[in-house]
Amino acid sequence: MMHHVRKTLFRFIAMLVVLDSCCAHLDLYLNLQEVKRLLGLSAELYYVRNGMLNEYALNFVVPVPAVMKELHFTWQSLAGRPLPYTIQVDHTAPDAMAPAFLNISSSGMVPTAPQTFSIALPCSGEVSAEVDVVISINVTLNRATNNVTRLNFKRRKICLLGSRHHFPQSNGSTGPGGTLRQGILSSNGRDEEAPAAVYVAISSACALATLLAIALLACYLRTNKSGMHNASLIRESRLGSSSSGGPFLAPAPVLSCGGSSSGSCASSRPRTATSLPSSNPADLHHRIAQLTIQRCRVRLKSVVLEGTFGRVYRGSYTEEDGLEEEVLVKTVTDQASSIQVSLLLQEGMAMYGLSHKNILSILGVSIEDHTAPFLIYPHQGYTNLKRFLQKCKLSPEGVAHTLTTQEVVDMALQIISGMLYLHKKRLLHKDLSARNCVIDDKLRVQIADNALARDLFPADYHCLGDNENRPVKWLAIESLTQRQFTTASDVWSFGVLLWELTTLAQQPYVEIDPFEIPEYLRDGYRLAQPVNCPDELFGVMAYCWAMSPDDRPTFPQLQVCLQEFYTQLTRYV
Repeated sequence: MMHHVRKTLFRFIAMLVVLDSCCAHLDLYLNLQEVKRLLGLSAELYYVRNGMLNEYALNFVVPVPAVMKELHFTWQSLAGRPLPYTIQVDHTAPDAMAPAFLNISSSGMVPTAPQTFSIALPCSGEVSAEVDVVISINVTLNRATNNVTRLNFKRRKICLLGSRHHFPQSNGSTGPGGTLRQGILSSNGRDEEAPAAVYVAISSACALATLLAIALLACYLRTNKSGMHNASLIRESRLGSSSSGGPFLAPAPVLSCGGSSSGSCASSRPRTATSLPSSNPADLHHRIAQLTIQRCRVRLKSVVLEGTFGRVYRGSYTEEDGLEEEVLVKTVTDQASSIQVSLLLQEGMAMYGLSHKNILSILGVSIEDHTAPFLIYPHQGYTNLKRFLQKCKLSPEGVAHTLTTQEVVDMALQIISGMLYLHKKRLLHKDLSARNCVIDDKLRVQIADNALARDLFPADYHCLGDNENRPVKWLAIESLTQRQFTTASDVWSFGVLLWELTTLAQQPYVEIDPFEIPEYLRDGYRLAQPVNCPDELFGVMAYCWAMSPDDRPTFPQLQVCLQEFYTQLTRYV
């Protein structure tokens, strides 16, 4: 399957080609097999073709998934003679990745016939990280005039904790254009070798130390089993279980604001502790009792959204003093089961008692015998955000509304404001998306609950064999694989929502099977940068999708950074 991200990358690199006027007298490209392996496409990708440089491709950072251990390049001198070259590989995280291996020497001659060489990027397995790698190749065209073409290839290698790459030592054979080296190429370009006896000695010492540690640990566990059990209970009572939405406490990362000198994006420790809204039946019954209104005061007018067993109506509610108020009414059809009715009430009451300009809180509940329950919300001209964004797309009738970057950032800031309020109230949303927000004609956004969302937007929810429909393509990796929901997982979903805003509600990962999403994310793949999306805005999204929850920004940090970006945008209006 050709993944959407890979196709988009290829369009950026291969189709939007910007050729430099200088002549490099060589071809340097990724052959058919390498492009297929890296991007999933049947094509060749040229960085230098007939001596002309593809500057755009050279400047693009290509992600390298965790499962890919080495890169391959193909080159050929077009000068009628071999051309001298030097290669150096540098990277940013020595704790995550060891020095690179090459199967050619760090200096030699570019051959006159096509030659493919490889650069291995060995992960240490000690930490998880996204490692920025720069491959520098200098090709000398004329030594007398010091005419040198300098090429820098940027890669971002995904290294995972516990995933260590091993590469065999070279056998000393040679290939065209240079001798096949033995050993490794360090970041400063020097060859490094180590005698086999040293490795044997180190391995033996490590094995002995491991055996001693295991023996000591077993002895300690036997003598302190009860004490450790009690300590574990105390620790769980303090921290709670993240899988059940209990208190969450973790250090927040530093989020760069693209050159801001104010220091306003410094880390904030600790993160806000959060908990799930109560699903206790007694508590739910108490909430419903406090919000119950008479059915005769509600009048249904027109259907706004409709699913298999749920509907959203536009209607009105008449107060006791005779004043009439426009409302939205969520209810179920006759085909709905008791479980679906229970979900409607439980999820619809999640934002009970909240008061914030960016939160759509429930206004009332109407439950009468032998009839479907009504959940009533204030209307105020709001429409579903996902439907609004889809209408903004170009159609034969024209464009309903053309969104500017400034408007998109303002909408994102409103959503952040609502999420800050939710987290301050110790509530997690767990399904933050465009379908669960509403917007009015003045682009005022409110976050809504997810009642009926599975039925009204079935394409956004998938069952992964666990008999539960979940918004798979909006969930953080830990929410997918471990059922962990925290403020950081809400941040991940906000990143996808921001991507929806910039793409006018396109489906994320549209060509990826839902069952493949967890592995796809673990391999380091993410949503591609939307067309016309500024780098600053896409940078915010990318921060939200960090593999580790601790590496993601907090909502206060996102608010500061996007507010600074919004201020910069207003200066040009």
